[in-house]
Amino acid sequence: MPSGADTGPGIERSAPVAGVRVQNRPPTTRGRRRAPLPRYAFGPKPKRRTEFVLLLFGSGIVVALYIITSLGQNSKIPPDLSPFLGIVLGLALAAHMANRWLVPDSNAVVLPVAALLNGIGYVVIARWNHVHPYIGEARNQALWTAIGVGAYVLTLLIVRHSRDLERYRYLLLLLGGLLLVLPLGFSPINGARLWVHLGSIRFQPVELSKILLCIFFASYFAENKELLTIPTAQIGNRLYLDPRPLLPILVAWGAAMAIIGLEDDIGFAALLFVLFIGMLWIATGRVGYLVLGLVLFGVGAFIAAHYFGQVHIRVDAWRNPWPTAANPNNNGYQLSQAWYSMGTGGVGGTGLGLDNFTGYIPELTSDMIFAAIGTEMGLVGAIAVVLAFVLLVGAGFRIAQAARSDFSRLMATGLTLIVGFQAFFIMAGVVRLLPFTGVTLPFVAYGGSSLVSNYILIALLLRISDEGAKAQREMLAAGAAGGPGERPMVPAG
Repeated sequence: MPSGADTGPGIERSAPVAGVRVQNRPPTTRGRRRAPLPRYAFGPKPKRRTEFVLLLFGSGIVVALYIITSLGQNSKIPPDLSPFLGIVLGLALAAHMANRWLVPDSNAVVLPVAALLNGIGYVVIARWNHVHPYIGEARNQALWTAIGVGAYVLTLLIVRHSRDLERYRYLLLLLGGLLLVLPLGFSPINGARLWVHLGSIRFQPVELSKILLCIFFASYFAENKELLTIPTAQIGNRLYLDPRPLLPILVAWGAAMAIIGLEDDIGFAALLFVLFIGMLWIATGRVGYLVLGLVLFGVGAFIAAHYFGQVHIRVDAWRNPWPTAANPNNNGYQLSQAWYSMGTGGVGGTGLGLDNFTGYIPELTSDMIFAAIGTEMGLVGAIAVVLAFVLLVGAGFRIAQAARSDFSRLMATGLTLIVGFQAFFIMAGVVRLLPFTGVTLPFVAYGGSSLVSNYILIALLLRISDEGAKAQREMLAAGAAGGPGERPMVPAG
């Protein structure tokens, strides 16, 4: 056949050159519209079977805790047990079916652990809601859980490929910045400007903003990794890192930190700082950036402690809470009451539904829900919650290790850092390892904006996990097709 002859629709044949094998190229898909809904792939899904069993096990634990709590409070089986069981199993099954349809090869541990933490938090909220109706309502938390599962499914439907997020990084940065600025136009609550009020509904835009900023950091670091790693600026006879690629990201980070400083929230400021430095170090592998982070942390901590009243108050309460321990309007009272309460719990706890002292701790089901768990479930229950977060963080880092691109790897790492450090900050603040920050305990504490944003977060993690598993399977298949002399390259993890 002469060169350039038609070989069929959408197929081109290379010119015959000596020593070169003729190859056919598949038709391009550029310009083809994406299907409105992905097709369901039939066949065995081992990871989904594992996930289903873990979800049933976790749901059983949550239902058992709910029954034990009702027996401790009222000495009878809860009358709404059947609706509660249906809601718990229904939401878990909805999320599981979405995984079977949209991310069939994703990690099997992330969703069950998140659902278990969510269920434990709901049981604690419902337990104290019966005693003190002014505490975060269990009905609202159940509604937000359903909305969170809906946002989880919607995120998997919209984000078909993680690389799609990389294309809109500056748009996501702009949106994240707007969400950070938004609370400045509303009155503060408990000394912090974190909430946006719409009638009786209020939410924290910073919860979603942290995810958008994480995506931007991941995209920027992935594109400029070599410039941030390889010394290219010559001064005298030595080469140094060119600081210019770091300037735009420093400006974006500094602006976000300044806005959060104006909102008087040290918890999210610390979280954003750790996220920025952690992702920068992971992207480049240079210890110098960690040293830079420590220097910036020292300078920022000095300025915040001297010029931000909210930070000064929290640090003083951490160092010596006892002078204000008798005043219900001070942080010293909240922390000291939590410590007394957890002390009465001991190793095994006072028993679910049996403690009466804990309910007088301010912000019990939001800021102090870890103290409520440590009191009635004891050290055993507190350690179980900590181990659940360890499993969640470990699964997130494993997803990052097997990701198919630098951007996906950095984004999965950043999302995992958000969950891990947010949980660490609030639990360490409750037990006085760190100054109390007031951030929410992911999936556990009362709050709709936190719950919905965390479900979006794990949806993005599972999207990256599914892509990494599919890429690994394709590489294994390609290596097997290449014959015994070729060995497939498998991503680490």
